[in-house]
Amino acid sequence: MASSSLSSLSSILSNPQGCSLCFKSSTRRGLSRTFLSSKLNHSSSSSSALLPRCYRLTQNSIKRKKGFALDLSRSFSVSQTKFDGPSLHQFISKAQTSLTAPQTESESTQDSDISSPSKGRIYHETYGCQMNINDMEIVLSIMNNSGYKEVVTDPESAEVIFINTCAIRDNAEQRVWQRLNYFWFLKRQWKANVAEGRAKSTKPPKVVVLGCMAERLKDKILDSDKMVDVVCGPDAYRDLPRLLEEVDYGQKGINTLLSLEETYADITPVRISQNAITAFVSVMRGCNNMCAFCIVPFTRGRERSRPVESIVREVKELWESGVKEVTLLGQNVNSYNDDSSDPEPSGGGGAKWEYSEGFSSRCKVKNMGLRFADLLDRLSLEFPEMRFRFTSPHPKDYPDDLLYLMRDRHNICNLIHLPAQSGNSRILDRMKRGYTREAYLDLVKKIRSIIPDVAITSDFITGFCGETEEEHQETLSLVRAVGYDMAYMFAYSMREKTHAHRNYTDDVPEEVKQRRLTELIEAFRETTGPCYDSQVGSVQLVLVEGPNKRAPETELIGKTDKGHRVSFVRKPLFDKDKGNGDLKRSPEVGDFVEVKIERSTRASLYGEALAISKMSLFHDVGGVDAVVASCAS
Repeated sequence: MASSSLSSLSSILSNPQGCSLCFKSSTRRGLSRTFLSSKLNHSSSSSSALLPRCYRLTQNSIKRKKGFALDLSRSFSVSQTKFDGPSLHQFISKAQTSLTAPQTESESTQDSDISSPSKGRIYHETYGCQMNINDMEIVLSIMNNSGYKEVVTDPESAEVIFINTCAIRDNAEQRVWQRLNYFWFLKRQWKANVAEGRAKSTKPPKVVVLGCMAERLKDKILDSDKMVDVVCGPDAYRDLPRLLEEVDYGQKGINTLLSLEETYADITPVRISQNAITAFVSVMRGCNNMCAFCIVPFTRGRERSRPVESIVREVKELWESGVKEVTLLGQNVNSYNDDSSDPEPSGGGGAKWEYSEGFSSRCKVKNMGLRFADLLDRLSLEFPEMRFRFTSPHPKDYPDDLLYLMRDRHNICNLIHLPAQSGNSRILDRMKRGYTREAYLDLVKKIRSIIPDVAITSDFITGFCGETEEEHQETLSLVRAVGYDMAYMFAYSMREKTHAHRNYTDDVPEEVKQRRLTELIEAFRETTGPCYDSQVGSVQLVLVEGPNKRAPETELIGKTDKGHRVSFVRKPLFDKDKGNGDLKRSPEVGDFVEVKIERSTRASLYGEALAISKMSLFHDVGGVDAVVASCAS
């Protein structure tokens, strides 16, 4: 009976003309999945009614053109469950086989181990922050595991084009639209491009928009004259292989659902730069701060942190592959909170969650787990010869224990990013930053008292809603008072969905914003010079990143733990770690080199290389045991 039913269903799928099937099932949340078709295609979408996802597919139109074509519009709902099982056709085929000829375990294993050729070549571009770079590495890993194994360096040779986007400012979005126009040209004029030798792909490329812009402008992107095939938000990258399969059957793939749990902790990123000696590791995703100007909580969702053990495992793999410096990433990285095991309830109001003195948060912590200082403590102890940075933090999450840890561990960089955004308390309140100008300056004073040789960097916005000329002058005075080593400075760009968009008026004229930005940059340049000049005469430990592009044959360049770029002449040096004073070798990428700083250009440093070293030797630390002993004391 079962065999007969399966045979009947199989014959319907093999000969779909004139038939109509409707699958409908209900979920525990009362949602339904419906699929209605006049012609069933052999695709994953044919079996979407059987997948453990919640879609509602409605038939908009059925047009006749050399057969039936189905135009579907979709509205996605709440499931984040990933389904990697067989399609409907595979299920029926396997079921029929199991009824007629039982399969042994060894035969089943052999089937699954058969390697398949690459499904297509990938080209990718990434815009925006370091998180987007790390996300692209996660996407490449997911695609590689799904059979897309080759990455090319030009879009003309790719069957799949990924563009990972940023929605923080309008300028970033405009650059993306320009690139999408070119990719649309490659797709629309594919035959002509191939004939003229302009394109080398085997079929018209599928264009995929990823990241924050995908979530924010999903409808506009998909409606843009068939320019884009797939739109996928930051929390839905696991769904990319299925979305790409839908494109083969005339549908557009979209999944921009935000998750309260997704961290991609189980995915090992495919490093874009295979031979790099620095790497990014994402430790948390999302943001709860809800600053008035910021779109991130709406495109990246709420905060959730990876378990410490998964981070330690990834960093260990990087260390074994030769990486010497890791930057820990998160939209609000120092609010890291691993509550995956035995979290401590914080009284419903975050009573145990310590903020920087004078700072507050509108979002209270429900369960307190391992904090950012705990993560840094673990990593710095287990990998004493690896250097650690982190970005991007919020000033409210610099409790004293984090500052003292940074002071005491030689492999945590003496660099603190401290985004101010404005130097005026009224504007900071309108921005919903959770602190005043005075509290910010007090924190700077505390940081420099605990870590005297620290570099401080920042972010600033000019021309925020309602900012007066006097309030702008207070921002300039803050820059001069602090003396930053580096800063990111931008004119305000209003983003939809934000608190400012809903409640404020963007009333500062564009020419005024740009003039204030110019004044801010000038004030920054006045104060950053002394930060670099103060390094002249000191000996800095520089991680060699490669040849200096201005003199690639004779000079190397790298960074100090403060993030200052240092150039020096390439020459044979003694290697302190080898303990043999008679042998010299030239420094290589990935070496730590002691460099005496001889001059400053107020944007970079130049010095004389003294010796090849390692972190524990330079800081006179006797290895892991000594570090542990000093902490215990």
